[in-house]
Formats: sequence, C-alpha cells, structure tokens
Amino acid sequence: MSDLIVLGFDDEATGFELRAELIKLQKEYLLEIEDAVVVTRDAAGDVKLHQEVNLTAAGAVGGAFWGLLIGVVFLNPLLGVAAGAGAGALSGALTDLGVNDKFMKEMGGSLQPGGSLVFVLVRRATGDKVLERLEGFRAKGKVIQTSLTKTDEASLRALIEDNDLSAAETPAAPVAPV
Repeated sequence: MSDLIVLGFDDEATGFELRAELIKLQKEYLLEIEDAVVVTRDAAGDVKLHQEVNLTAAGAVGGAFWGLLIGVVFLNPLLGVAAGAGAGALSGALTDLGVNDKFMKEMGGSLQPGGSLVFVLVRRATGDKVLERLEGFRAKGKVIQTSLTKTDEASLRALIEDNDLSAAETPAAPVAPV
C-alpha cells in the first residue's frame, strides 16, 4: 500500500527542489515513488499540475514506434507512424496514474499565488535516511496531509515545519549503528 504525502511551500522553487531531491533518493533506492507532482498557482489564479512524467508525450512516442512497425508490415510506414502517434497520445492523455488530478487541482485552489504543493505517493521508504537527506528543507514548508503513521508523520512535521527535531510529538526510534 502506498502513502500519500502533501507538503505546502510559499514559493514554487522549493516545491520543484523537493521533487528533484526525492527523485535522487529514488535513484539511490532509499525511496520508491509511485507519483510526484508539483502543483502551482499563478498570479491569475490558474492551478497547474507539473507531472513527473508527461503521459501524453510518452504515449505518442510509444504509439509512433508501434505504428511504424505495423506500417512497415502493411507497406505504409508514414500512415502507421501518424496513426500510432495519435492513438498513443490519446491513450496517454486519458491515463491517470497515481494521485487523482481533480483532487490535486481542488487542493491547489487553496494555494496563495506563487505557492506550491508537492504531492508524493510513496510505496516504500527508508525513513531515517530519507529524513536525514531532506534536512535542507527544514522549516521551509508545512505538512498539509499524509496517510503515514502518527510516528512517521510527527517526524516529517518536525523536519518540514519546525527547527528542532525534539519538537516531534513522538520521535522516531533511534537507529543502531552498523
């Protein structure tokens, strides 16, 4: 089961920096992310979702490849590429993986212009190491919503909202040195 974590920041840059750091942690196998989206609200009040992966573009590329392959078989590769790219783009646009887009847009409507929300759907994490690596985000934002255990949520709140880890209601258990 995955855990949803929503963090809010007063500026857009911090949201994008956090997502970039989470992607680095995933590459180091400290975190397994199902979805990571930065939601921003501009001065005009428009809410924008900045997905980690553009499914429409990915679908178009995949569709073009398969269309080319089928087109070669039927001796019309250009028509195959065009039809495949169109079908792939359509299927990519209709696919919604991870956090529900409507839910993210509704929550993004409460943002102050220039602010950001980071939605992260986490499958697995090495909590103590992840929190240690996110130390650069100490006291820069606010935990909006999580499905974490109370202990894990308290540790995350202590890092993101407070300046002192001892302020957590229930601190995480210490890790024995290896």
